[in-house]
Amino acid sequence: MHFIYCPHCGTKTVERRIGDEGLIPYCESCKMPLFDMFATSVICAVINEENEIALLLQNYVSTESHVCVAGIMKPGERAEDAAAREIYEELGLSVQELRYVESYPYEKKGMLMLGFRADVRKQDFVLSGEVDAAEWVLLSDAPKMLRKGGIAWQLVRRIIRETERGNG
Repeated sequence: MHFIYCPHCGTKTVERRIGDEGLIPYCESCKMPLFDMFATSVICAVINEENEIALLLQNYVSTESHVCVAGIMKPGERAEDAAAREIYEELGLSVQELRYVESYPYEKKGMLMLGFRADVRKQDFVLSGEVDAAEWVLLSDAPKMLRKGGIAWQLVRRIIRETERGNG
C-alpha cells in the first residue's frame, strides 16, 4: 500500500527524501515518513513420508492449476504458527516438522510470501470450505500441475532440488 494520505490524520502526504530510502510519502502534520506497506503471508509445500505433496484446487485462486497451502499472517502471529494454522485449517493436517525455505515477493498482490516445507503424516484430508479439492501427488510430478513460474512452482522446484542434493 502506497500512502497518498496520512492514515493517522488524513493530511495529503508530500514526497520527502528519507536517507538511503529515496523519496517517501511524508506527513508534515504528524512529522513522520509513511513507508509502503504490504501483507505478509505463508505458502507451504505439505509433504508426507512417501515423498508426496498435497496439492489443492481452489477455484477462487485458479481454475487451471493446482496450488499449495497459503494464507495471510494475522497480526502478532509468528510465521511458523501461521503456516501450521493454515495447513490445519485447509487440510486438517498437523505439522510434524516445519522448515523455512525462502521468501517470495508477490508484487501483483502487494504481498511477501514466506515459503515453508511442512512434513506431515499421510492421512485423509479434512478440507475447509475454501478448498474445492486436494490430492497427494508425487513430489517429482508436482511442478507440471502448478502454474509454471508461479510462487508455488518456484517453492516446489527448490524443494525438489534440495531433496535431490540430499538437503531436503
